Formats: sequence, structure tokens, C-alpha cells
Amino acid sequence: MLAFSGGQPVAAQAAPAIRTSFVHLANGVPGVLYEPVVPGPKAETAVFIMHSSADYLSFPGCTELSERGYRVLCANNSTSKSGASNDGVLDEVLTQAGKGVAWLRRQPGVRHVVLLGHSGGGTVMSAYQMIAEGGVKACQGKEKIWKCPDSLAGLPAADGLMLIDSNWGLAEMTLFSIDPAVKDESSGTNLDPALDMYNPANGFKPTGSSYGTDFTKRFLTAEGRRNDALIAKAQGELAAIESGKGRYDDDAPFVVPGAILLGSNNKLFSQDLGLMAHTRQAWPLLHADGSMTTQIVHSVRVPENVRSQSPSLIHGALKTTVRSYLSSYAVRTTPDFGYDATSVHGVDWTSSYASPPGNVQSVSAPLLVMGMTGHWEYLAAETIYGLAKSRDKSIAFVEGAAHLYTTCTKCERHPGEYGDTVKTTYDYIDGWLSKPGRFAH
Repeated sequence: MLAFSGGQPVAAQAAPAIRTSFVHLANGVPGVLYEPVVPGPKAETAVFIMHSSADYLSFPGCTELSERGYRVLCANNSTSKSGASNDGVLDEVLTQAGKGVAWLRRQPGVRHVVLLGHSGGGTVMSAYQMIAEGGVKACQGKEKIWKCPDSLAGLPAADGLMLIDSNWGLAEMTLFSIDPAVKDESSGTNLDPALDMYNPANGFKPTGSSYGTDFTKRFLTAEGRRNDALIAKAQGELAAIESGKGRYDDDAPFVVPGAILLGSNNKLFSQDLGLMAHTRQAWPLLHADGSMTTQIVHSVRVPENVRSQSPSLIHGALKTTVRSYLSSYAVRTTPDFGYDATSVHGVDWTSSYASPPGNVQSVSAPLLVMGMTGHWEYLAAETIYGLAKSRDKSIAFVEGAAHLYTTCTKCERHPGEYGDTVKTTYDYIDGWLSKPGRFAH
């Protein structure tokens, strides 16, 4: 087995035997602790893994990192479920994440706690650490669309943060998933052909689309306008609720056609490989043979999402509430909103704390950011890293890894081209976590 230390492969010992135990963190918040049967020095570092809404009790990182010697707590939250909605009240999830960090802090032998956020978990863990370090004033500023509650005061801070193929954030992925072709907010079936990315006249091809500059600009401009209108609508409904004139006295349903943030509903860049295609700068890229090069990092993904989900309530509509939309799914844009081959522009990253690029601007703990080149979310790593405040920050990409760090075999030009990307990913994380003095305090 090889492990990466400072970017170089070094010999590693065989994985130790591990044991698991159920942990009851709070009502509706189960966890599983993975730990070596015979703890070594690495077991002084505990890794905490939680997603925004999905079931992560058996996420591969739980086993992979415990086999490398770490204690790992993998937890769900009270919004975790296996439905198509992906709704979760972020404030509630952050409170429950605090239960996990506090529990680990109390365990004998644990000296350091490090957060791991994957995909939507990047929102949870980056928001958590920002608020834990800076207090609730960090999420109650005038720039925030939604001000977090005072109940989030006193969250115990972690010693480090790892965002491993985190996306841009729950709010940003919702923005990117909004279908500007929707003409009527009460229906997902009334679509404007001129803005429909699945219309062949606009450049759509199931095997991979090329939309062209004009359509891309029109699409993204309209997407930004619809996003602004949805925020205004939700804020209007919230004002009515708070003045006693709402449909209900506490909250209200908020259903947005063609806007669920699941990967199957992400828009242009999932089809057009010319978008989100490569990094702006050269970064470390990990290869199957254990080597590492520093270069412009290109995506190796293949086209996905061949039909519109907008007409479907189950698979296309974001089904949430007014309060949850504003707290978890809304982010402001500027008139120049859009994205191209290398980056996203025109997003007010700090207008929401459902936004890792905004959150890391107020995080001081050591930070590791990694991107998987077999998926489009890999490019968020460069944005997050570039904005991060941490003095100790690292970035790396894994060649040919899919979003769950597994090898993207459909991306390979020949079998075995990208090797075992799960091993490559966790070996590098191991090297980062075990660097002497990284979490000294």
C-alpha cells in the first residue's frame, strides 16, 4: 500500500482491524464510531463526517480512514432520508453537527477533531466551522439573506476542515439547477423553447452538447433573473407570515419547478464539456501510479443528464418551505452572473452561509480541499481554495475519480487508466492528517 506524505508516496503498513459502535448523539441523530481495535498515534485525531441530508452512516470514508488508524464518527441528522427532495433545514443540521463535535471532544484519547465535508456536506462543515470560530455574528451580518438564530451560539470549533469534492454549496447548486425555461412558477411543463437546454435547436445532443456563446449567455442571464425573482418571492411570503397575513402562521410550502439541486438536475455544464472544463491555475494532480504533477487540471468527465427533469414534481422540483429556502438554498447574484470553461462569476458568495466559498473566508483552521476530475463539482475546489483565509491550506485533485471518489471507469480511455482512485484519495488525506504539528495547540 502507498500513502502520500507531502505529495510523495511512502510505504504504509497493513490496515488495522477496526470495530464499530452505535452512538446516539441526539433525538433523530444517530452515529457510528469507527476505530482501530488497537489504537495507535493516529487515533488521537478523530474525523467527523456528516452530509446535509443524505445517509452517511456507512460512507466509504468511515472505513477507509479508520483502517488508516483514525477514529471516525459518521453521523446522520434529523433531515437525513433517501427521498428525492434533498430538503434539510441547515440551522437544525448545524446544531446537530455540534452534538457530534462535542461528543468526540469528550472521548478519551482524542486530541484533535477534524471535519470532513463531501458534496453537500461541504456546506454543513464549512458553515459549522465558520460559526464555531466566529460566533453567530459570522452568520448574522447585513450581507446575509438569512440571519442564523442565536441558538447556534457556542458551537465547539474543530481543529481542521477537509472539503473533499465539496460542491459550491447548497445555495449555489440550487442556483445552477434553476431552469430558466420555466415560464410559470406554478408549473414545470410550460417551458420556453428558446431557453430549453434540451432543445436541439439550442445545441443539445444526447452524446454531448455544445451550446455556443450566445445561448449560454442568454440561458445564464435568465437563470440569474429567475433566481433573483425567487428570492424576492420568498422574502415577500416571509414578510406576510411574520405580519400575520401568511397562509400559515409559522412557515409556508415553497415549491420551485425545475430547481432541485440533485446532480441529475444540474444544468448546462453537465452536458457541455466545454464548461467547467479545467482549472485557471496549475495545481497538484494525483495519478494512478502514485506520482503527482503540478499542472492545469482538466476534467475527464463524460456528458450526463440527457432529458429535462423540469416537468417532474418528484425529480425536478425543489420542495421546501419559505424559511428553509431562504436559509439553505438562496444566494444572491450580480448582473454578470455566469460561468465558463474555468470558473463561476457573478455570485455573492457571502450572501449565504449555505456557501463554502463564502464560509472559508472566515475560517482559520487548517484546510484541505480536493477535487475529483471525473465529475463537474471538482472545479469548486479551486474557488474554495482561492478564497480561503486559512494560513495552512492545501489543494489537490485526483485524476479520474468520480464524485464518490471511486474510479470513473466510463471516463477511462482504456481499462485501469486511473487505477484505484479511492485508495489514491484516502492515502493523500492520510498524509495530510498525519503531518506532524498540523493540529498542535
